[in-house]
Amino acid sequence: MTRVDFYILPDVDEIARHRFTSRLAARAVAAGNRVYVRAEPGAVEPLDELMWDYPPAQFLPHAPSGRTDGERGGITPPVTIGSDADEPDGGDMMINLAPDIPAFLARFERVAEVVLAPQRATGRAKYRQYRDRGYRLFHHELDDWE
Repeated sequence: MTRVDFYILPDVDEIARHRFTSRLAARAVAAGNRVYVRAEPGAVEPLDELMWDYPPAQFLPHAPSGRTDGERGGITPPVTIGSDADEPDGGDMMINLAPDIPAFLARFERVAEVVLAPQRATGRAKYRQYRDRGYRLFHHELDDWE
């Protein structure tokens, strides 16, 4: 059964959410995991740009999921970023930044929901949906994550 972790950030801006996502993805990759970041279509490019420089002093191999393997020299990076237009095969971890719960959720061993302070109501609604479906849920209040 997929494990679902909720990370509650005290921040209010989307860039903080993207920075935390990048750090979380870097930790997962360091542990040997493959990560799919599910974002809204307009956020794929900004996340891609951010991951080139953040976290500082680390290289996080990544690419938007719409690019072909040929464009990446036949190598699939450990982090892919996609939206609803790109349905992944599955993997170790999905970081879900989209406002809904995808139908392909069970293809991943672990799902992370990153919630900003102003999004708590949406986060609670998603928490109830996961709980009602029987997923293992974990809650993390992060006061000083950066």
